Amino acid sequence: MHGTHPGWVSVHPGRPERALPLVCDSPHSGTHYPADFGHAIARQRLRCAEDTHVDRLWSHAPEAGATLVLAQFPRTYIDANRAADDIDAAMIDGPWPTPLRPSHKTLALGLGLVWRQVAEGEPIYQRRLTVAELQHRLTQCWQPYHAALDAACDAAVARWGRCWHLNLHSMPSNAYARLGVSSTQPLADFVLGDRRGTSCEPGFVQLVRQLIEAHGWRVALNDPYEGQALVCRHGRPQQGRHSLQIEINRALYMDEATREPHAGFERLRADLASIIEEIAHALCRRCGGG
Repeated sequence: MHGTHPGWVSVHPGRPERALPLVCDSPHSGTHYPADFGHAIARQRLRCAEDTHVDRLWSHAPEAGATLVLAQFPRTYIDANRAADDIDAAMIDGPWPTPLRPSHKTLALGLGLVWRQVAEGEPIYQRRLTVAELQHRLTQCWQPYHAALDAACDAAVARWGRCWHLNLHSMPSNAYARLGVSSTQPLADFVLGDRRGTSCEPGFVQLVRQLIEAHGWRVALNDPYEGQALVCRHGRPQQGRHSLQIEINRALYMDEATREPHAGFERLRADLASIIEEIAHALCRRCGGG
């Protein structure tokens, strides 16, 4: 059972008889590239930014009672996990009608609401974007995505008085190098991000960590990803709204050059189905469902 919202967003509600205040979303697994993108590099180069197959890895979530919100558009077209004002003014041909607040990632790495470049500093465009085309991307993709996710979380709070949100991603196996971070530790299999303890109750973070580690995977907390705009938006523990980002090392399940799943994909998908079921059971107990 699923519905499609305007702007290339799909929403898959939890199975009605098992519905829980658990909302999952994948903002970066979209692979449908709009015809008006106007990029100057090969499509395959853009694909290195995708959280390819994350939607498939977590596809069991609705069966377990969680609502699953998916972006169908690619993050390089417009990034649903960035604030609407996180724009580099140098990328726009003309004045933006409202104040801009570009983040460090936008200015230093070119990874804002619209990406300036991909890995190795390869420019995506040989032009500046017009105000009209960026506004079109906002109204057709970014805004409907946020509206769908807001609606799912608000519905959970209206029914149960609280909501747990899992923001689902994958990370390149060379994430430290990509981010310019020096680390003495190898990249973990999973990275949980709770904005340094501010976006989610510690008990839920610990539960998710223990469940993942029980399947034999290595887990890190906030290293090197803490969570971005969506976790900030939905992580308000004092209001009963908890948000946790989950990053999965892409080397676990796919060939990062071809984007194709490898032999580890099915094992990981089965583990995630088990983990989401275990999370659902824990939340069901908390909500008085058994």
